[in-house]
Amino acid sequence: MSHAMAGSRSAGGAIERFAELWRRFSAAAAAIPASLPLLGLRLAVAIPFWKSGMLKWDGFLRLSDTAVLLFREEFRLHIFGAAYAYPAPALFAFGAGIAEVLFSTLLVLGLATRAAALSLLVMTGIIQLTVPDGWQTYHLPWAAMLLAILAYGPGRISADCLLRRLAG
Repeated sequence: MSHAMAGSRSAGGAIERFAELWRRFSAAAAAIPASLPLLGLRLAVAIPFWKSGMLKWDGFLRLSDTAVLLFREEFRLHIFGAAYAYPAPALFAFGAGIAEVLFSTLLVLGLATRAAALSLLVMTGIIQLTVPDGWQTYHLPWAAMLLAILAYGPGRISADCLLRRLAG
């Protein structure tokens, strides 16, 4: 037997071993319950919204001066190549603070999950108009996670699932 034939047999054996390992890996990955990655998506997207929302408050329903200042002086809506000031900056800051905390909490709990995901997806669109340079680092991943949650729901590890079971 020549060295070339022996080399091709060992290469073929290596490919078969790799293919078997890949089949085993794929089967193990397919066995992961969908609820685990859905919980991971809910947590991953809720955290930045929760943190942002909490920074807007100086106490229970007491908006921080910094939040209002940002909406009045810094934040602009970038639409069709022009930058526009937020109308009623204190109202927008208050609404954003409430929405970020409320909807991120609902996502973590898995309660009214699709409505919370849709609400945060709309917020992500508004944030994109406010900070147009953040699309690839923040807004696109947030939108992708929120769309997945919107499409597939919260999974079994959620209050929505528990309520459905209790309702029969």
